Parts: sequence; structure tokens; C-alpha cells
Amino acid sequence: MRKPKKKKLKLKSNRAAAKRFKLTATGKVKRGHSMKRHILTKKAAGRKRHLRKSAIVSAADTANVRRMLLG
Repeated sequence: MRKPKKKKLKLKSNRAAAKRFKLTATGKVKRGHSMKRHILTKKAAGRKRHLRKSAIVSAADTANVRRMLLG
């Protein structure tokens, strides 16, 4: 009797990372800004407005984040 072939295991993506990062159409990794959760009264309106926008993950961290997302 022959042994049945083993299927390759599917890797899971890191769910915490999946909630925090998104991939753009060009393959860059998008993230949100920090410092926008509490103690907002002392922060300037312009600063809070800029924190609303998304940002791109730095090139140094992109490989690690992609590995977490793609599983």
C-alpha cells in the first residue's frame, strides 16, 4: 500500500497585522498614524488633521509586514 501524498500546509496571516495594514495597488504597505486615540485636547487641530491620513510603511519594515500579511 502506498502512503497518501501530504498536502502542503497553508500558512495563516497574522490577524493583528491584517487589521492594521493594507496593500496598495502598486504593492506598497499602507498604515495609519499613531497618537490619535486620547489626550486630544492639547494637540493642535492641524496635527490631528494630518494624523487622520494614512501613511506608507518605511522600506526597512515593509518586508516584515508583507510576511505577516501574506502568510
